[in-house]
Amino acid sequence: MIKGIGIDIIELKRIVNSMQNKRFAERILTPAERVIYEGFKGEKRKAEYLAGRFAAKEAFAKAAGEGIGKLSFQDIEIIADEKGAPKIKVERYADRTVHVSITHTDDYAAAQVIIEDRN
Repeated sequence: MIKGIGIDIIELKRIVNSMQNKRFAERILTPAERVIYEGFKGEKRKAEYLAGRFAAKEAFAKAAGEGIGKLSFQDIEIIADEKGAPKIKVERYADRTVHVSITHTDDYAAAQVIIEDRN
């Protein structure tokens, strides 16, 4: 049974501007996500990655009905499965199935999250 659906879209230009403050990425990304982020060579790819994670975490918070504030960006981690597809890991939601899709264009990143009970 679906418990929540969330969607978010962000302009890459906003993320690029925010990246001027190094603490922005530290605030949004978990330590494991930052390792991947720092491994990218180009600023464009870093912006796409960061924007996608930002959108996915916002979409998760909306689907959970809690919003960022009750949930921290650090509470939500997007990891890749064995095929490279994104998966969301949130300790408080370990008993639920969470689906995530992340996409981006030259100008935007977007994500959709569906949370469902495992029953």
